[in-house]
Amino acid sequence: MTTLAHRPNTALLVIDVQEGVVADAYERDAVIANINTLVNKARDEHVPLVWVQHSDEDLVSGSDPWRIVAELHPDENEPLVQKSYGDSFEETNLEKVLNDLGVGRLVVTGAQTDACIRSTLHGAFVRGYDALLVSDAHTTDDHTEWGAPTPDKVIAHTNLYWTYQDAPGRTAGTATTEEVSFESAT
Repeated sequence: MTTLAHRPNTALLVIDVQEGVVADAYERDAVIANINTLVNKARDEHVPLVWVQHSDEDLVSGSDPWRIVAELHPDENEPLVQKSYGDSFEETNLEKVLNDLGVGRLVVTGAQTDACIRSTLHGAFVRGYDALLVSDAHTTDDHTEWGAPTPDKVIAHTNLYWTYQDAPGRTAGTATTEEVSFESAT
């Protein structure tokens, strides 16, 4: 269980599913469909939903590539966290948003597996959160020209090592979209 006292709630975290981020992402449409399924499930179950949106010199705030993909529709009442680093907690208000919602457990989805997803998972875990990665609801681009494995292997490796992540007082792991439960781990 989370090491964050008095934070029993779970939130769905949707990271960087933006037009310019996922334009060429591995299995883009299937991943976005799975995220959409989770978004609808979270809303139906009154689970907090937090959106994260990256900005940098290639994703200029307000530009078309910066926008959340057309298939997903953040509600105006759902928090939208702006970030400029891989870890969604770094120099953002994410911690305050989660604290205000009483969240100690995150269900993580989104893009870039080998950058923002991994950074945010680790950032959450070291801050005391339980962190569940949805194994079929994150994606990345092909970075093989820079020596990275193919996207399917990056995703598979991230799922493998996050399944066995371990630390005192916290839980980690993976689940498929179908397996996700927004109830706290026991």
